[in-house]
Amino acid sequence: MGVTCGSRHHRVIALDLSSMDLTGTIPSQFGKLSFLTLLDIRHNSFHGSLPFELTNLHRLRRLNFGNNSFNGEIPSWFGYLAQLQSLFLYGNNFSGVIPSTLGKLSKLEHLILFDNHFKGQLPITIGNLSNLKWLYLNNNSFSGHLPSRIFDNLSKLQILDLRNNQISGKIPSSICKCRELTYLSFFNNSLEGSIPIEIGNLTMLEILSLGYNNLSGSVPSSIFNISSLQSISLGGNNLFGYLFPNMFDYLPRLYGLDLGGCQLSGRIPMNLFKFKNLNVLILNDNHLEGTVPSEISNLTSLMYFSVGKNNLSGSNSLDGEVPECLGNMSSSSLSYIHLERNNFYGKIPETFGKGCKLYSFRIRNNQVEGSLPRSLGNCKGLKFLDVGNNYLNDTFPNWLGNLDQLQVLILRWNRFYGQVDTSNVTVSFARIRVIDISHNNFSGYLPMVFFENLHAIREGYEMKDKPEYMMDVLADATWNYAFDLSFTTKGLETKFERLLTIWTAVDFSNNQFSGEIPNTLGELHSLIVLNISHNCLTGPISSSLGDLSELESLDLSSNRLYGRIPIELNNLGFLEVLNLSYNHLKGPIPQGKQFDTFNNDSYIGNLGLCGLPLSKNCNNDEETPAKLDRDDDNDEINWKFSILMGYGCGLVLGLSMGYIVFTTGKPWWFIRIYERIRQKIAKR
Repeated sequence: MGVTCGSRHHRVIALDLSSMDLTGTIPSQFGKLSFLTLLDIRHNSFHGSLPFELTNLHRLRRLNFGNNSFNGEIPSWFGYLAQLQSLFLYGNNFSGVIPSTLGKLSKLEHLILFDNHFKGQLPITIGNLSNLKWLYLNNNSFSGHLPSRIFDNLSKLQILDLRNNQISGKIPSSICKCRELTYLSFFNNSLEGSIPIEIGNLTMLEILSLGYNNLSGSVPSSIFNISSLQSISLGGNNLFGYLFPNMFDYLPRLYGLDLGGCQLSGRIPMNLFKFKNLNVLILNDNHLEGTVPSEISNLTSLMYFSVGKNNLSGSNSLDGEVPECLGNMSSSSLSYIHLERNNFYGKIPETFGKGCKLYSFRIRNNQVEGSLPRSLGNCKGLKFLDVGNNYLNDTFPNWLGNLDQLQVLILRWNRFYGQVDTSNVTVSFARIRVIDISHNNFSGYLPMVFFENLHAIREGYEMKDKPEYMMDVLADATWNYAFDLSFTTKGLETKFERLLTIWTAVDFSNNQFSGEIPNTLGELHSLIVLNISHNCLTGPISSSLGDLSELESLDLSSNRLYGRIPIELNNLGFLEVLNLSYNHLKGPIPQGKQFDTFNNDSYIGNLGLCGLPLSKNCNNDEETPAKLDRDDDNDEINWKFSILMGYGCGLVLGLSMGYIVFTTGKPWWFIRIYERIRQKIAKR
């Protein structure tokens, strides 16, 4: 199996061992297969370096070592395999630079090196590969400028993929000589300067991806004259321009459009909605104004819709309100709706029907009001919900607890009120990793049952071996759905461009919660940020908080907490910020470990505290070791036991003294008083 012999010499001419779960290194004996034209061992677990004996395979045309674990540099002797047409080394651990000797492979058509650790500048000798059709160098660490002459002779190049590297400098205008290009991607590099206006000469181009660089200048209108284009990505640059009404007239088909962050002005063109197969539409971070046309419902294949951070306001029929059709579209294909930082007002439509495919819904920083639509409960796959900074007026949406995929819930800065009650919910937020309900009017006790059900935070620390970002794969691309977020962490409002799946936070601050801090909070072992400041909490600080071993930020400020600071908080080895200010705490501040890093601001407003870093010294009584406060329940038991011992001793002593008095008749004055009282009682 996998071995092919030639009919003339009966020698092995092809060896295909792909996807056979093979391990080990490449034996040097492979070099004896001198008639070999194809060697394919992709999708196995081979490792080590490549043996020099492979240079004997002078008839080799196709070599595929993809998806293994080879390491080291690409051997320079590859340049002597003169008949080589395809070289596939993707998905390994190769490092170093591309050897300039590869430029000798005059017959090479496919050079596939993506997903490795290559670095350095692309060798100018690649420009000698005049027969090259595919060049995949994406997902490496290439840097430096692109040599301007590298594309002069690559007239047959069809695919150029350099995304996810560190390439700088300008886009060489010579790339526009590659007239057969159908795929061009410099996505996520450090390119600067303007887009060459000659790019319009690439009349066969189907995919253009220049997003997330440092490109500047205007968006060349020649791009939109390339009638073969099916996907355009220019977002995340410093480009500017104007969206003309007839901007997309020359494009017969369009599957993806990303113009986010291009400082574009104008309105959303109506002819954009003729592309019924459009999957991705990204227009966020611009200066667009006007409405979201109701004709957006014509985009029956739309999966990703992002118009955040503009000046948009509603739809044609209901100026200012969120288009109702977006909810209806979520039942067919629409999975991501991002409307944040616009001028939408009115109510969020109740049009999310059964079979809703929504994964992410963001509408923060608008002016929507009313209640959170209960129809969102139909979106069983919802992972991310952000309705912060609006005027929503509702009770806690405990019904969201039935969405067992929900990971991020942000309700901050609204008018939510009442208790956080999840007693009637079956699943109850089991996968939540980030919840921010700060700056509302929630009241009552902190919900113990709610914290008990946060299993992703209670047990999530076990998954820290493989940290990943909160992303999804959609339309053959990876999309970051948790971007441009702000949380109060470590005492500051911090912006996150993306979130790791291991990042966890609970923010219940600036509400009206009362009662004591529940011990169940100490069971959220992977919690990184805990903020319950600016409430009406009373009682002592629970020593169970010392079990939050991953905690980096703890804010309990502006409450009514009393008692001593538990010495158990010294177990928090990653704690960077501690804020206990403006409470009624007393006694000595624990010393050592993390406590040696906190300044006065952590304790201000607690008149009973003493010890470093405060200037107030502790007296002898206060200097009792803080470790005695480890368990308040034990203190209470010891106190009650002492009282019980006192009562017992007093009772025994009293009975003994009474017996002595009445048997001896002394002292006589006590006997006389006792007799008078007894006679009065007898007369009554």
